Amino acid sequence: MSTVPTQIRIDAEVKKEANELFANLGLDMSSAVNLFLHQCVLRGGLPFSVEMPKFRRETLEAMEEAKRIARDPDTPGYSDMESLLAALND
Repeated sequence: MSTVPTQIRIDAEVKKEANELFANLGLDMSSAVNLFLHQCVLRGGLPFSVEMPKFRRETLEAMEEAKRIARDPDTPGYSDMESLLAALND
């Protein structure tokens, strides 16, 4: 089987997260893309359903905000409820 080089444009953050995921699965990006393409050909379409999210815009924005907060190393964390309540009351 001969291979050909292919170039695609990917959002930098999505690529980083995908590379981490694939590494945990023992794959590299090229192998994962090949796996995806083989599944597309085998199934005669995408190997998953493509749907519009059923969430309201406000919910999607809140989810994005939660992701940003979770990645922020300066966001305080709490190991117990008392500490959290004390911070909320300050």
